[in-house]
Amino acid sequence: MYASTVRGLLVRGMLAGLIAGLFAFAVAYVVGEPPVRGSIAVEEAAAAGEAAPAAGHAGHGGDAPAAAEEEEELVSRPVQSTVGLATGVLVYGVALGGIASLAFSFALGRVGRFSPRATAALTAGGAFTLVYLVPFLKYPATPPAVGNPDTIGQRTTLFFLMILLSVLLGVGAIVLGRRLAPRLGNWNATLAAGAGFVVATGLAFLVLPDNTDAVKAEFPAALLWDFRVASVAVQLVLWAVFGIVFGVLAQRLPALRAGAAGAEAAAPRPASALV
Repeated sequence: MYASTVRGLLVRGMLAGLIAGLFAFAVAYVVGEPPVRGSIAVEEAAAAGEAAPAAGHAGHGGDAPAAAEEEEELVSRPVQSTVGLATGVLVYGVALGGIASLAFSFALGRVGRFSPRATAALTAGGAFTLVYLVPFLKYPATPPAVGNPDTIGQRTTLFFLMILLSVLLGVGAIVLGRRLAPRLGNWNATLAAGAGFVVATGLAFLVLPDNTDAVKAEFPAALLWDFRVASVAVQLVLWAVFGIVFGVLAQRLPALRAGAAGAEAAAPRPASALV
């Protein structure tokens, strides 16, 4: 019975992730693509400025060397910004939706007497905070033309390490809050666990190395700001839509619906209802 319930949640989570991915793709295309195009234009302008002096010294009246010719892209920008972007966002949404549904199945009934919809909202909010927002605060997203391509591997490793630490600290905060609740009460235990998470995250920020591949001083600050706001907006829409859709789908799962009905029937009635 439990295995079939988890399987049903997994399927619903992946479906909710697909739907959320569609909304996230729309935001990424409308809000995120303009800063990306602007960043590529900055990169191309900088490359043209560097190539111009080299072309002037290549010889008088001769052709520019073959190395100066632009390399043909394997995938054109129109394809990257439409089919490529949609494929990436949808696969990302389905994968994270499946993982979040497993986290939901573990959290349901263990973090409080919340309904499946409320638990789905808490799961989505926690995932957005731990998987994206906290790592973003340490290592914010950078658009094309920002950063040295040779350091991509190092930056990716640091970002995923921050995700791992953030998730572990978040789980630790939940465990701490549950253990403190009998002595401090739910509200005070939640505040204490939240404060512990903030302190531990701050220490992690201090211990982990900074991104030494800094943004170039000549890169437009407004363009960088627009890109990072768009990045946050895509993730926020993705997890918000997932929380709403998955909550509705999970609530309709027969096993959870029966459990919620049983809990509601077992709950004590107010005195006025017993008269």
